[in-house]
Amino acid sequence: MFVRAYLRASTEEQDASRARADLDEFARGQGLNIAAYYVENESGASLKRPELFRLLSDCQQGDVLLVEQVDRLSRLNASDWESLKGEIARRGVRVVALDLPTSWIMMKTDDELTTRMMDALNGMMLDMLAAIARKDYSDRRRRQAQGIAEAKAKGKYRGRPVDKEKHQNICNMLEKGHSWSDVAKILKVSRSTIARAVKG
Repeated sequence: MFVRAYLRASTEEQDASRARADLDEFARGQGLNIAAYYVENESGASLKRPELFRLLSDCQQGDVLLVEQVDRLSRLNASDWESLKGEIARRGVRVVALDLPTSWIMMKTDDELTTRMMDALNGMMLDMLAAIARKDYSDRRRRQAQGIAEAKAKGKYRGRPVDKEKHQNICNMLEKGHSWSDVAKILKVSRSTIARAVKG
């Protein structure tokens, strides 16, 4: 069994590695070592997360996907969550989250009955926390849209300023033949930021 840690933040301005120390401490407390870290700055509401799917493709049956909180794994709508869950189940990966104590037991049991019971309980809790994370995401988006609409009505909305230097660096790297993945990794930017830079 390998433990693979997934760290995610929504934007490149946020530190996706922020929770690494907490994950390390948790793993040590469980007597486990983290085999690899997968870090990315992408929205949890999207399935377009290369590092998450690289983690899953690296996994063997029984490996652990370790996250700080369930919302780091998913803020997906119901359909996309079912799709991600199906991929996780197909690969036989166990999800362990620091905010989901029922998931911790799964790392240490080999008893078939306990494993099946904990799988069922953990699946139910994961679904519930994923639904709460999605609702939180939707509520924040709605409040943000209301705030923007109100600011626009008052003529005060300017939008987020474009980081021209960052966009130029992205374009320079692409012109030199670097792939989008290289640019994202080297400059620590999301694919959506690269797309905006390419659009100009």
